[in-house]
Amino acid sequence: MISSSGRRRAAVVGTGAIVGGGHLPALRAHADRVELVAAVDVDPGRLDAFRAEAGEGVAGFSSTEAMLDAARPDLVLIGTPPSLHREQTVAALKAGAWVLCEKPLCLSLAEYDEIAAAEAASGACATVVFQHRYGSGAVRARKLIRGGELGAPLVAHCQTTWHRDAGYYSVPWRGRWATEGGGPTMGHGIHQYDLLLHLLGEWEEVQAMAARLVHDTESEDVSTALVRFGNGALATVVNSVLSPHEVSRVRVDCADATVEVTHLYGHVNDDWVYTPAPHVAEERVAAWREAGEDVPSSHTAQLGFVLDAWDAGVRPPGSGREARNTLEFAAALYKAAFTGRAVRAGEIGPGDSFYAAMHGGSGTTWTGKGRA
Repeated sequence: MISSSGRRRAAVVGTGAIVGGGHLPALRAHADRVELVAAVDVDPGRLDAFRAEAGEGVAGFSSTEAMLDAARPDLVLIGTPPSLHREQTVAALKAGAWVLCEKPLCLSLAEYDEIAAAEAASGACATVVFQHRYGSGAVRARKLIRGGELGAPLVAHCQTTWHRDAGYYSVPWRGRWATEGGGPTMGHGIHQYDLLLHLLGEWEEVQAMAARLVHDTESEDVSTALVRFGNGALATVVNSVLSPHEVSRVRVDCADATVEVTHLYGHVNDDWVYTPAPHVAEERVAAWREAGEDVPSSHTAQLGFVLDAWDAGVRPPGSGREARNTLEFAAALYKAAFTGRAVRAGEIGPGDSFYAAMHGGSGTTWTGKGRA
């Protein structure tokens, strides 16, 4: 219920770095519309430290269920390890709360469909955190591409080449199918290829490879894909945690211009570059480059979109079909990599081993540089 101040009541589940560094600043930036009333963490010390930072009036709980029963929040922001997302999201939805959950929203398409069923029963919505969609540069690029201002999309490149060492994977839940859902395909590159899908629309077919080349993990540490989109565009996607020179990049070559963004963990207007084709008049180029207000991609930007949708009585962006589409792309990439054949959109459903788990039921065995 909306509080006496007219603001929606919010709770956070998990009080680690992503909540303290991303969600808490977002809540503060939108303090005129939402107030933080509760926090959940199984670590008492971490919970106390977060509450001291968050301010007076934030109640502490050791379980999601106890918090939902006592605090009755309107919005639950989830920043726990991935294997907990489905259960916590479903519990919040059943309590009537909207959800904004860190990626991946869940570990499989089967789990996603459980969340969708809980949405349908409650009338509430679950949105996954894909903050790169919501910076002003991405909003403008999508409008130009989808509106045909840059000509037909033809070729695209999506690159997440990051570096993670053995210490990163010493955290018990990382690098394991049952707790993280996959490697950089699920946990790192998903931000960039979600942005690619957001810019280009429906994908039709994926061919892929995945390997564990360096790290002692169950899941892959690198994957690559070739993608055909419904509009005919072809794209490459690379997801890596093996790359000393870290960069995040999306580039789309259209008939009249190339648009690209290069950044690492977040972009601003100046990170977006438009390069016209030789035949394009300068006045068109000038219009493309009129960036307007600079809104960095961030949790703050995405939370604003969620609150705007709520106020308008519509489903928030990044939920429903959009959220499932990105997760289905991940499942298709894994299936294509592990079966050695192309996978088409819509083919992974109940009865398919990749519907229940990203590894397709036997993804923990690797032989040399590939999966057995």
